Amino acid sequence: MIDLHLHTTASDGLSTPDALVREAAAAGLRTIAVTDHDTVAGVTAAAAAAMRAGLTSVPGIEMTASAAGRDLHILGYYLDIDDVGLLAFLAARRDERRARVVAIGERLRAIGAPVDLASILDVPAASGRALGRPAVARALVAAGFAADISDAFHRYLAEGRPAFVVRPGVPPADVITRIHDAGGLASLAHPGKMHVDTLVPAFVAAGLDAIEVYHPDHTPDDTARYLAMAHAHGLLVTGGSDYHGPGSGRTSGLGSVTLPADAFAALETRAGAVRS
Repeated sequence: MIDLHLHTTASDGLSTPDALVREAAAAGLRTIAVTDHDTVAGVTAAAAAAMRAGLTSVPGIEMTASAAGRDLHILGYYLDIDDVGLLAFLAARRDERRARVVAIGERLRAIGAPVDLASILDVPAASGRALGRPAVARALVAAGFAADISDAFHRYLAEGRPAFVVRPGVPPADVITRIHDAGGLASLAHPGKMHVDTLVPAFVAAGLDAIEVYHPDHTPDDTARYLAMAHAHGLLVTGGSDYHGPGSGRTSGLGSVTLPADAFAALETRAGAVRS
């Protein structure tokens, strides 16, 4: 089984790369991709653990873009994680993430829900770890301001809620170009969550290679629609569980939402052609 959408503690996952590989193997997966948000810090450790466990690991990432006033996520696969341009680009995105967490903390204090974010923010830049709202959500739960992570987002952190802060994002075309410059393939992540179907032709014109068809948040109708969209635009198909580790609230897809082997073979073939 193949899962190309997994997260570790390098961003907002709760499993270390080693633990993630163990969990993936226990779920019956044989091919995985670590796709942490705006960082490749967990890829090497996950690849080493996968090799020890007899799994195949594809280098990956989930990068943040912005279009039509909302965040978009674009997955990158088979990219060179040591590419200097990529690493500089990601460092700038992580700085934006840190500034956003600081701004969220200020809003939370203003509305009477102060939380201690010092431990969250005290992450050395050299670690490559990316910060995000889930860490703030866990702090809200620990401080007693929310029952669980889902409640924290619903009360405070989701779009339209009192502590939501828009992230200054980069255009999808820039993210796609950066992935291509690092030798990778770009796939639009969980489009059913993003509600940007009308923008897909523009992303295709910008060089989008694939679309994530298989995802836990996609209904059967979503899956069928995005399969048709992929065929209509000549896009490859990707998919995975978007697993964030035990207790994260995003666990149900591991081992059940996977990418068909023929779709993965097509992805591998295209990646091989790019590298040659």
